[in-house]
Amino acid sequence: MTEAELAARLRDEVGRTFGRSLHIRTIDTGSCAACESEIRMLLAPHYDLTRLGFFFTPTPRHADLLMVTGPGAVGMDHALRLTYQAMPDPKVVVAVGACPLGGVLGPDILTHGSIQELIPVDVVIPGCPPSPIALLHGLLVATGRLAARVNPARFMTAPPPAPGKTA
Repeated sequence: MTEAELAARLRDEVGRTFGRSLHIRTIDTGSCAACESEIRMLLAPHYDLTRLGFFFTPTPRHADLLMVTGPGAVGMDHALRLTYQAMPDPKVVVAVGACPLGGVLGPDILTHGSIQELIPVDVVIPGCPPSPIALLHGLLVATGRLAARVNPARFMTAPPPAPGKTA
């Protein structure tokens, strides 16, 4: 079976498993709260995350997807692992922002620098903080509703001006 066939099969399985509804649990592992404020923006009428079937849940037992922010503070190890273990299978983990990827704070005595040392990460959403549009894109990628890479030329209304010329 080719890689493309495996990817298509996985997308079909994710679609069947999650259907048109996905419940998200967020956990902060020591961030500055900038990512959380951007995540909260997804509930605003402008983005209206619920129309896409995404809902936030306060309990990991009802969650299909875990959004993790922060650099993985050592004091949050136990809470992060318990949250991950409490989620039913199949589960998807999304690392939000530069911190959980090790981009802002490196490993030291207080932080792991990357949460990938603690739990497996399926999708990463880079940025410090990532915009709500980037978060939405990451959620759609995580659920298989959108390709991981989007050609920005598809969204242009007119071709860019030639170099040295003004529009």
